[in-house]
Amino acid sequence: MSLFDEIQEIRKENISVGFLADECRDRFRLRSINEGVGREKLITDRNLHRPQLALAGYTKLFTYHRVQVLGNTEIYYLNSLKPEKQQQTFRAILNFDVPCLIITNSNQLDPALIEIATERGVALFSTDHETTKAVYFLSDFLDDQFAGYAPVHGSFVDVYGVGLLFVGRSGIGKSEIVLDLVERGHRLVADDVITVTRKGAGILMGAGTRIGEHFMEVRGLGILNVREMFGIRAIRFQKRVEVVVELQEWDPKAEYTRTGLDEEPVSLLDVELPHVLLPIFSGKNITVIAEVIALNYLLCHYGYNAAEVFAEKLSDSIDRSNGRDSRDRSIPYFEHDFE
Repeated sequence: MSLFDEIQEIRKENISVGFLADECRDRFRLRSINEGVGREKLITDRNLHRPQLALAGYTKLFTYHRVQVLGNTEIYYLNSLKPEKQQQTFRAILNFDVPCLIITNSNQLDPALIEIATERGVALFSTDHETTKAVYFLSDFLDDQFAGYAPVHGSFVDVYGVGLLFVGRSGIGKSEIVLDLVERGHRLVADDVITVTRKGAGILMGAGTRIGEHFMEVRGLGILNVREMFGIRAIRFQKRVEVVVELQEWDPKAEYTRTGLDEEPVSLLDVELPHVLLPIFSGKNITVIAEVIALNYLLCHYGYNAAEVFAEKLSDSIDRSNGRDSRDRSIPYFEHDFE
């Protein structure tokens, strides 16, 4: 059985228009045109839609359940119509259960159209971003809200810029290791419960929960607030999950990798991650090993794999063997250097 087989992916079924408005007001300069209207409506799709053909009268493929974006093309088309035709066209769109309308490029909507939307209970928003940029921002926000996520029991820390997720049985010492790493200058992301979210293809992001954010439980000591104790330098609010470090008690009968050539990745939310199975016993310096795991990951990321290089040297040495003992020192002569 794989390490994370029992983890169930969770997805939001919807978010409210009010939530979108509140979260994007400052982030993406989203301003409400008819404040308070349609906040209870639900958004159920992560995609956006530009209703160009629908405005022209073709509504058979109108994905009305998506957030509708009105850019220059849509606004200029509406402004080209006579007032009666303009209002008729706008009403035809709002006959569908549209969640909300977002107008880009600081375009202005005719007051009569604003009144129609208000009567129908449809929220109107405006942003000064160009349409392409607004769609990019909003799509990323909605993609994040509807992304699959799962709670994972463990400890998550940023070591030299590498996100190490420590997992293992309860009480094995995950929090103590992370606390030691924080004391050495690394940064805590979350302890105990980490919310792991799949972002895009092959990317997992980890963060803490609202309640447990940057708090840590150390058995025998109690609850610690890492941010208050070590300062802002000791925390991160989010980090990409890059390596899973599984802690296990040392088992003399078990086989552990000696070269690193036979490591198998682990799958979490259908994303494969490097997996280090780390046996621990009394006196073993796991903190230093954790730092080395991060540094080794960075080397591999930038194209240098020590295990592969060593295997190549060994193979090459065997091929070119001239009868010398493999235990011979690496240099043939010390050249009077006794330092």
